Amino acid sequence: MDRRRLPLNALRAFEAVAHYNSFTDAANALNISQSALSRHVIGLEETLGHKLFERGHKSIALTVEGRALLSGVVKGFDRIEQALREVGQSDGQKRKLRINLPPSFAMKLTVPLLTDFRRSFPEVLLEVSTPYGGPNSEFDLAVVYTRPTVDEWITDLLWEERPTILCHPDLTRNGSADIAAFIAENEIVHIKIVDLDPHHMWQRFVLQNGITDVSTDRGVTFDSASLAVQYVLSGHGLVLVDPVLFREELESGRLVTPFDADYYEGFGYYLKIDADGLADPLIAGFRSWLISRFRNNGRPDGHRRGLRVIGGTDSA
Repeated sequence: MDRRRLPLNALRAFEAVAHYNSFTDAANALNISQSALSRHVIGLEETLGHKLFERGHKSIALTVEGRALLSGVVKGFDRIEQALREVGQSDGQKRKLRINLPPSFAMKLTVPLLTDFRRSFPEVLLEVSTPYGGPNSEFDLAVVYTRPTVDEWITDLLWEERPTILCHPDLTRNGSADIAAFIAENEIVHIKIVDLDPHHMWQRFVLQNGITDVSTDRGVTFDSASLAVQYVLSGHGLVLVDPVLFREELESGRLVTPFDADYYEGFGYYLKIDADGLADPLIAGFRSWLISRFRNNGRPDGHRRGLRVIGGTDSA
């Protein structure tokens, strides 16, 4: 379609109807008559040659074509709104960057990472949220804990997770030197991963490490690694987490890794950005900066993993 003939008013009417799920409410929000709004939507449908709404007696619903169009229209209007905001800003006014992070990532790495970022880019206002902010939370980029996936996002791997056993040092002083016996004689702490059984991580760990005759269907379950580790720091249980997130607790001796055993299943922390976001110099710049930080420091050289502390002295 020729850009000079883009039906912007009709697209705005279509977006409003989809947002409010009502022709009446959309007309009120746009301060136009319902008949004028209906003509806009009908004209857009005629131009495209597709129905955009299924109209019932008391309800409406987007068609497949309507959903596809809405996605593009919302992104387009968001970009226009952002551009207008930036042009209208006075000199020296700061830009805002909205970042969504997993809870444990946010709790353990946000302060050192973003302190460095703010030192390098003091003119940028940072707004950090987690998935607990709700499904409607808006953000410019996100770090997601997942397996590799194919979707519409621009995706960059920050680091692959390799969980190992962490526990309080008191548990190792008189604990068994055999990993199967050590697991059997201690409480197991689980971390819930969305859409997976709560005991999934421990089941995969014992399987990959050839550990038999050990029950993993027991213990307490938490919905974040930070909560699980907080429980373990009190002296209770064994938890499977990636030591990268809990480097401080390991280096201070508050936690130890009693066995040189981990597991890998493809999970990791991935940076995801909408493709349109790469056109924004601020978002693209933050992406490059964050990737470079994890390329150098995501799993630092010399990081102590697999400490063997049961029945003897620490060894790297």
